[in-house]
Amino acid sequence: MDAVDAPDSFVIGVDYGTLSGRAVVVRVRDGKELGSGVYDYPHAVVTDVLPEDVAGRGADGQAVRLPGEWALQVPNDYRGVLRHAVPAALAEAGIDSAAVVGIATDFTACTMVPVTSDGTPLSELDRFRNRPHAYVKLWRHHAAQPQADRINQLAAERAENWLPRYGGLISSEWEFAKGLQLLEEDPEAYAEMDHWVEAADWIVWQLCGRYVRNACTAGYKGIYQDGRYPSQDFLAALNPQFKDFVSAKLEHTIGRLGDAAGYLTAEAAAWTGLPEGIAVAVGNVDAHVTAPAAKAVDPGQLVAIMGTSTCHVMNGTELREVPGMCGVVDGGIVDGLWGYEAGQSGVGDIFGWFTKYGVPPEYHRAAGEAGLGIHEYLTDLASRQAIGQHGLIALDWHSGNRSVLVDHELSGIVVGQTLATRPEDTYRALLEATAFGTRTIVDAFRSSGVPVKEFIVAGGLLKNPLLMQIYADATGLQLSTIGSAQGPALGSAIHAAVAAGKYTDIREAAAAMGSEPGEVYTPIPENVAAYEELFQEYKTLHDYFGRGSNDVMHRLKAIQRRAAGAVLPGTTAGSTVRATAGVPA
Repeated sequence: MDAVDAPDSFVIGVDYGTLSGRAVVVRVRDGKELGSGVYDYPHAVVTDVLPEDVAGRGADGQAVRLPGEWALQVPNDYRGVLRHAVPAALAEAGIDSAAVVGIATDFTACTMVPVTSDGTPLSELDRFRNRPHAYVKLWRHHAAQPQADRINQLAAERAENWLPRYGGLISSEWEFAKGLQLLEEDPEAYAEMDHWVEAADWIVWQLCGRYVRNACTAGYKGIYQDGRYPSQDFLAALNPQFKDFVSAKLEHTIGRLGDAAGYLTAEAAAWTGLPEGIAVAVGNVDAHVTAPAAKAVDPGQLVAIMGTSTCHVMNGTELREVPGMCGVVDGGIVDGLWGYEAGQSGVGDIFGWFTKYGVPPEYHRAAGEAGLGIHEYLTDLASRQAIGQHGLIALDWHSGNRSVLVDHELSGIVVGQTLATRPEDTYRALLEATAFGTRTIVDAFRSSGVPVKEFIVAGGLLKNPLLMQIYADATGLQLSTIGSAQGPALGSAIHAAVAAGKYTDIREAAAAMGSEPGEVYTPIPENVAAYEELFQEYKTLHDYFGRGSNDVMHRLKAIQRRAAGAVLPGTTAGSTVRATAGVPA
């Protein structure tokens, strides 16, 4: 189909991230990005207490506190992106909104919303608004690890044929573990819920008034393989009351990526300023839509979307079972190829945590005086070091391990610190640890017969040239960055163009609208050799702490949970008072 209209036509791509949503206006004929808008979620990530402006207070008159490892969001924040970021992008682009022919969205995954039959989130019902399980469970909600462990143990015992498609382990981040946690910890909310919906599909439902389940999250996060979910018999063995989870809560019409899920409703048109009736594409995942944006839809092109976490996606011609992968799905990225996914649960989050809690005030002052952000300042200091000069090795597990160990009970560690260790030393060690985590994933692909030929980076972290060179040297792969600063949003716009009928498929649209490469980083042979020596030390620690030789990280988590649940003398359960040695509570 001819993609060139006279006059030009445009599409909107909306990327829902962890802390904000971004919208971009894209010209259909060539992928030119004409305007963008950003909306920060007012409630960000909810980890400590439910926000009182939406949840009110608990029965005891106090804010409702959350246990450890929880990560929730407020669904109305997502609507705010449509109300604010989309109109802002249109205004910056300076186009007539009547020329927009389609809109598409992508989302973090696995992010789940419990809703009623008409799509209303349980958290928006008065009687559930102060119940934590009624809220969105963000991808990094890891409190369902016990449920994930039981799923994995039972699946292994029964030799379920879908388990190898996920590298032998199901994550606590995914649909089934989170759904089982909801049932077992708040059965009333579970009973009230009519649909257990990926946020990627819920936002499309908000736009077009139709619930269509996207093939991407169904396959990667919902254990949907070869046209089937796990059996009712399997679910009943987990918990008799979970037996109809698929048929009653999860199963729904599945839409193919790039198809239209429906058409923009009058209400959504009023939110966005877009024409009623334009095509709304089937939902998708932020990482997977980025591959077309980077023109990386051929086998062997590994795309890493690097932000708070990193997701690695790649196409292959054959089905292979890769240990520790997040999944392999037929047509999971583009039709006709097997789409592979792996990932790291913490990357940018780790760097952000360290600069917030591990860097002394004088470094922040010095950065300000130099006119630099703290990340830029530390990067400058770290870039002056020879490889290995800091004497450190770190494990990048501060948010658990997604691939290849699939264990969110693991935690971060830095080995080699002395009284001479400086913040820039630890910072560089953390940068290198995340690169070694990616190297581990690349090696797992290759050893399983899935070749990795190219390495392409998208996301906010590509702005750090030291980090990019470290990744090239640690993996031994030439690394190119995507030229677009809005890779996922551009990828969604490409899907919108296909849904609107402007291209026949994603491949054709990607060729016309995808971004050209930005910077290219070539491995430096002496650096590759130096990092190979350090990587072997990383691998030793990785296997020692991650493969059962020493389960201290799991034991510490158990001790932490017991301590967090203990009632301090002089306080009551649920109290927000905490005692510190030498300080009155």
